[in-house]
Amino acid sequence: MVKLNKIYTRTGDDGTTGLVDGSRRAKHDARMTAIGVVDEANSAIGVAAVALEGTDHAATLFRIQNDLFDLGADLATPGEDFEPGEMTLRMVPRQTAWLEEAIDAMNERLEPLASFVLPGGGEAAARVHVARATTRAAERAVVALAADEPVNPAALSYINRLSDFLFVLARVANDDGKADVKWVPGQNR
Repeated sequence: MVKLNKIYTRTGDDGTTGLVDGSRRAKHDARMTAIGVVDEANSAIGVAAVALEGTDHAATLFRIQNDLFDLGADLATPGEDFEPGEMTLRMVPRQTAWLEEAIDAMNERLEPLASFVLPGGGEAAARVHVARATTRAAERAVVALAADEPVNPAALSYINRLSDFLFVLARVANDDGKADVKWVPGQNR
């Protein structure tokens, strides 16, 4: 259980942040950037959850927010041992499998796409699209980190699948795709 008595520590005043293993990194370090953009995605998902309040989808997004805290903890634990332990929180393949099952269940309600979908439609769908785009940015940051340092493959899979989940959820929020705004290539030439 996490217990925070004091919010500020002053340890980051020198431009560094502490990781789970006790090491410190510059706040602009690739690992810190990945953690930060995952936090941004989590915040965008929180805004989407508020827009979907009173639906099962809001509860699903709250579950995902919890997973994103797990992802942040995983990213804050450098090293090559990706097995979860008593003192080490790691993403596991089951978290991604759950997203895939949720995608498949939602996708059954939707007609196949004949064009790309523009972000928008209804307000809730638009907010989910913002969360999707922010999640894509988080994925790019995690992939950039993985180019230089070991990253848990389960973490990479999860953040990739999450943007797929959010895309499908946005379509569901748009009256099961009926209110999707379709891209018309070259329409304004």
